[in-house]
Amino acid sequence: MPTTKSFLTPDDLGKSLRQDVADGLTAFPKTLPPKWFYDERGSELFEEITRLEEYYPTRRERAILTERAAEIASVTGARTLLELGAGSGEKTRLLLDALGGTLGTYVPVDVSGDFLATAAEQIATEYPALSIQPIVADYERHLDQLPAGERRLIAFLGGTIGNMEPDERVSFLGGLRATMAEDDALLIGADLVKAPQRLVRAYDDARGVTAEFNRNVLHVINRELGADFAVSRFSHVAVWDGTEERIEMRLRSTQAQTVRVAALDLVVEFAAGEEMRTEISAKFRRERFEASMEAAGLRVDQWWTDKDQDFVLSLVRPAL
Repeated sequence: MPTTKSFLTPDDLGKSLRQDVADGLTAFPKTLPPKWFYDERGSELFEEITRLEEYYPTRRERAILTERAAEIASVTGARTLLELGAGSGEKTRLLLDALGGTLGTYVPVDVSGDFLATAAEQIATEYPALSIQPIVADYERHLDQLPAGERRLIAFLGGTIGNMEPDERVSFLGGLRATMAEDDALLIGADLVKAPQRLVRAYDDARGVTAEFNRNVLHVINRELGADFAVSRFSHVAVWDGTEERIEMRLRSTQAQTVRVAALDLVVEFAAGEEMRTEISAKFRRERFEASMEAAGLRVDQWWTDKDQDFVLSLVRPAL
């Protein structure tokens, strides 16, 4: 079975969580980073979200991968597949199958260690000839520690690139570019701009799975930092920001309330109706996407969309 390498100790995670929560709950407006959704329960909930009728991005990305995996393999000839935010590895199998002729190593990277270990074991069983090297890391912090390899294909799927502010996105991509050799390639999944009503539905499903996922961050803070969030007193909100062309997920306080975070010796007041942002999800037009790449020293080599132009997989290379 694969041996998991970790760049994150429990103490690292604890320090990072404490800092993020202290900063976010004392900001105005209040915010929390989306990475803290993803404990084991949060990862399971997100996998459930990807199967919802309203949540089209996963289906569209999978359709593009199904259609283009052989072409991706042909134009990259990748020997190492490094996947950032690997999750369950469900879509990855399409790439692993297509790259079978050249691929020797698969490196899945994720912040959720238990979830990653389970997924890596499953893939190791299905692909016994592959060297599987799972890594627990915060890929925004540990880019320079991720393994080099001959002719790497770095996969950053699922539209996660949209969860960053524009300056954070360019900084992250620039950091990634600095680790890339000339023959490396980056495969990025991104959601495209479309009707706002459809976008909002994708982040506010009828069954309430996304709402439970959003509130899971409060369960994490209660458990890890001794907070007393009354989770049922926060409602899930998804709104479209037409100026920034992004969805924002928020938690709305349904009444005036006081929350204590014991580990931070922090008392936080919420007004009735006050909203705390927990995630952004930018949607792209091609020119905006290309501008982000160019600012980071990258160039768009391929642009593959699904038949409905909902989602894009773009193959990006270092700009020489």
